[in-house]
Amino acid sequence: MKKNELINAVAIHADVERKVAKAVIEGTVDVILANVAKGEIVNISGFAKFFKKKRPARIGRNPATGEQIQIKAKTVAKITALKGFKDIALGVAPAPKLNSARKAPAPAKKPAKKKR
Repeated sequence: MKKNELINAVAIHADVERKVAKAVIEGTVDVILANVAKGEIVNISGFAKFFKKKRPARIGRNPATGEQIQIKAKTVAKITALKGFKDIALGVAPAPKLNSARKAPAPAKKPAKKKR
């Protein structure tokens, strides 16, 4: 599923305009990115945990030659799936039901006919 497909699906499921769904999804992603960039952990209960982790310098081995090499310290982005997400993805728990179609607008009422 691509971003536009996600926006359309959320708009249908939440019964909101596509513009509103797009603003909410993009805003959510922006908030997650900004907070992780600051070094904070963003934990969405039952879904995922987003954070950055500092890895220390270490000694590794070149698998082709067996030679020891120095690996520099670095910071990496991490996303960890949480239990609720894993349970649904692996079929342990049932997936949530989604609205698959927009509700049709109610037809306009015809004015009552006047008797003469």
